[in-house]
Amino acid sequence: MRILGIDPGLNVCGYACLETGNQPERLIEAGVVRTDPAWPIQRKLNHIAEDIASLLLSLTPDVVAVEQLYSHYAHPKTAILMGHARGVILQKCAEADVRVRSFSATRIKKSITGNGRASKQQVQRTIQTVLSLPRLPEPADVADAIAAALCCANSRDLALQKSSRG
Repeated sequence: MRILGIDPGLNVCGYACLETGNQPERLIEAGVVRTDPAWPIQRKLNHIAEDIASLLLSLTPDVVAVEQLYSHYAHPKTAILMGHARGVILQKCAEADVRVRSFSATRIKKSITGNGRASKQQVQRTIQTVLSLPRLPEPADVADAIAAALCCANSRDLALQKSSRG
């Protein structure tokens, strides 16, 4: 099974494709979709949409794991802007008929490190160890995308274990 993890962002959007089923999971590809901060929002969203559509076509994931939005009361505008990027990503998944699973940031961190409040560095180090990567996954957007995909893989494994007991 292939899982495409996506960390939505308007200027930097992280992605990572994992292959699961054979332990341990294998990282197929990871990177970022970047937009120019000077571009108007509609151009940024169009660029993200085109790149996500291309990734869905080339990586052929069975499921896409996307981090849910978190809105801090002091920065509501940030969540609104991220919501635009997340909306474009979800629309492209729907267009490609790819199933989407959404996970909160705390659930992702807890799934990876055992601590829902883990630091970015803890998440990066854990991912490096779990996937036997030669270096830390960077930038943080890529690490967050890998973490979302691993969380999805972990939750899928738990669902399979529960159904096999029944």
